[in-house]
Amino acid sequence: MVSRVIPVEPFELIVFGATGDLARKKILPALWRRFRAGQMPEGARVIGAARTELDTDGWRRMVAEAIGPAEGLDAFLERLAYVTLDATGEAGWPELRAACGAPEVRAVYFSVAPALFAPLAERVRAHGLADGETRVVVEKPFGHDLASARALNAALAAQFSEDQIYRIDHYLGKETVQNLMAVRFGNMLFEPLWNAQYVDHIQITVAEQVGVAGRAEYYDHAGAMRDMVQNHLMQLLCLTAMEPPARFEPGAVRDEKLKVIRALEPPRWLVRGQYGAGQGQAAYVDDVGAPASGTETFVALRAEVGNWRWVGTPFYLRTGKRLSARSSEIAVVFKDTPHSIFGIDAGAHRNILAIQLQPNEGMKLWMTIKEPGPGGMRLLDVPLDMTFAETLGPEAELIADAYERLIMDVIRGNQTLFMRGDEVEAAWAWTDAAIAGFEAAGERPEVYPAGSDGPRGAERMMARDQRLWREIAG
Repeated sequence: MVSRVIPVEPFELIVFGATGDLARKKILPALWRRFRAGQMPEGARVIGAARTELDTDGWRRMVAEAIGPAEGLDAFLERLAYVTLDATGEAGWPELRAACGAPEVRAVYFSVAPALFAPLAERVRAHGLADGETRVVVEKPFGHDLASARALNAALAAQFSEDQIYRIDHYLGKETVQNLMAVRFGNMLFEPLWNAQYVDHIQITVAEQVGVAGRAEYYDHAGAMRDMVQNHLMQLLCLTAMEPPARFEPGAVRDEKLKVIRALEPPRWLVRGQYGAGQGQAAYVDDVGAPASGTETFVALRAEVGNWRWVGTPFYLRTGKRLSARSSEIAVVFKDTPHSIFGIDAGAHRNILAIQLQPNEGMKLWMTIKEPGPGGMRLLDVPLDMTFAETLGPEAELIADAYERLIMDVIRGNQTLFMRGDEVEAAWAWTDAAIAGFEAAGERPEVYPAGSDGPRGAERMMARDQRLWREIAG
């Protein structure tokens, strides 16, 4: 077996925003899969709370529709209860308190807009739903800039201690992201080579085929830099570049990630793009109904980590919407051999460790071998493949998805894969400086056709360094 079900204590999870998209599409299906796997013990309950006028039966029908027909679903639905509630007033709070029990573990999940974090935190405390063991989960966006992130941190800190706050980034729950740490720190093969002496550069790509998809109002005020670079890509960069922690525990891991962010130099080169019409898709300005919008839907940048391990090694980050394929990848590109004994053909071959986060999680290590057959020494690049779906076969389906793993980590009280307050603020400080730079320049994003690999400026950025982007392959 590739997956073991590790028991957790009986728990009570209160989901605020229980009728919203995130709850219906991610949180509740994740809990159902953990129930089906046998990881919701007797006594574990989920209480939904939202302003939508529903009763428990109505919410159960909504959850059943979101999950779809499944054997054993009724037993899961029996664990659910619902309360109509006003997050900013007092209506519904006595009913919520009455619906709660006295569990061994209580967690509250703020699946709501950040503007509601503070009033919810205050009322959770005021109505006796929080004690020293209560855990609170908050979703991104965690602030719009450094000032708002500090304000949110302060609002949460007024009601909860830092070790009770779980700032969730679902990318950190992906199996391959955690395997990145296992590959680096569990294998003598890689760690001695994981530095500027042997690594030519690192590419981190998060490409999406979708547009703004119902998030137009939020996205037009955020853009790709705030929506993706400040959190998802920053976290991937940290895990790729960080020093080995003294041990695999929350404080040690998050200390090392923070050091990476604080060592980041300002971007040497930054390209912004905005998708236009193409392949039957509308342009961004039409999707958001703002013909003059200067919001970027694509960012590519060159960053450096100013420390001994990585001095001079570029980290190329890119993310965008309406690109040619859906793909998230970290590619560690190693340097050429110092001297080739095989002639001019050898220069085209490099070792690359490609870590695929989506859509097909896994890793490939590209090695150079001799092409089989007679006729001389011809070199060929082949991958050592650890794509989970192919390597593990049907057992790959047993691997928990990101939300399943992270929710269970909340119940266990394990903060390793969650962001700390000072880490969030450091990431915003770096991002704010980058945003201020391109806003001061006053240049509009370069338009690229929907369905392409992004603006030409991103290609020029790489050409300037005599490098090429890896193909965006779904």
